[in-house]
Amino acid sequence: MVYETANRVIDEAVTRVLDGESLDRTDGLALIAQPVDELAAAADYVREQFGDGTVDACSIVNAKAGNCAEDCGFCAQSVHFDTGIDTHDFLEPEEILEAAKRAERDGAQRFGIVVAEKGVSKQHRPEEWRDVIRAIRLVRDETDVEIDASLGILTEDEAETLAEEGIDHYNHNVETSPRFFPEIVDTHSFEDRVKTLEIAKNAGMDLCAGVILGMGETPTDRVEAAIALQEIGISSLPVNVLNPVPGTPLAERLGGSADISTAEIVETVAVYRLLHPTARVRLTGGREANLEPDEQHLPLEAGADGLLTGDYLTTGGQSPDEDLEIIERAGMRPNMDANEFDPDAVRTRADEPVRDRDGADIDAAAEPNAATDQTD
Repeated sequence: MVYETANRVIDEAVTRVLDGESLDRTDGLALIAQPVDELAAAADYVREQFGDGTVDACSIVNAKAGNCAEDCGFCAQSVHFDTGIDTHDFLEPEEILEAAKRAERDGAQRFGIVVAEKGVSKQHRPEEWRDVIRAIRLVRDETDVEIDASLGILTEDEAETLAEEGIDHYNHNVETSPRFFPEIVDTHSFEDRVKTLEIAKNAGMDLCAGVILGMGETPTDRVEAAIALQEIGISSLPVNVLNPVPGTPLAERLGGSADISTAEIVETVAVYRLLHPTARVRLTGGREANLEPDEQHLPLEAGADGLLTGDYLTTGGQSPDEDLEIIERAGMRPNMDANEFDPDAVRTRADEPVRDRDGADIDAAAEPNAATDQTD
């Protein structure tokens, strides 16, 4: 199949992708230098050829918040930084189930159990590990959502157990390129992250691994990160955009705003689609902070086909009905493969007053729409 426009670099790349060829680093660097409008149109065309016209929504729960010993410079949950967030130990499995049920009602197809720590350890914290497994079983047995997990580093035994219990995707972001990684994390390496992904994949789980844009990386770093993910082999590529939290090193270094423009976000998403033609390229943390409401459909028109809906780990997100509007504006429809939800019911709930546990009305604008405090 031949893709023909006036841009030879893009045309040749798209034609090769449609013929089943994988693009490499040289291709990625050439593509990210092309005009953003032409890139977006090409990536959207590739997404149409390989995808199903749907946007897959996922949701997460911050199952254990704060006091993480790692020093990731973007993270509000690191014990090294004074960010003033609320912290809590691992939630009761029943609380996680309630979060999953809310996500299911709001149209999520996937539900991720996330912890803020180097790793949930079966050996060193057996009680916490048992709660993880019980939470997985509750969500698996009582909802229709697919279950994902982001539990930090894994041993082979832990990964095999998670796969046996029904974890569909294991999330462990590489965050950025191998070159830039030491600029944002000292306490572990890029290779440590790759090792966990390999362990999860060998155990039989699919991989969800992506990046954070706007941390001071270069366009080359953005391409290098995507190539590293090619080599690992992923099926979901979350694209976060930095939402600097006061007290973190990156917030201080960058002056409180991400180092990236709307055009750069769109062009990066487009290049990621061309480098990963069959993966779900998913817009995740920080999109609301870095894109205006009337811009959020643009990455979906540049090859993206997934969203993280609801709140994040320590910052609020948009309501699911607002995300439905973005999907429709991009000319797409919500995925319902795992959870055949009712979009009209999601919109109706958005118009209802938010009440506390005693039934009293509260300000909806001040109430996170997901069950727990969630972040990027």
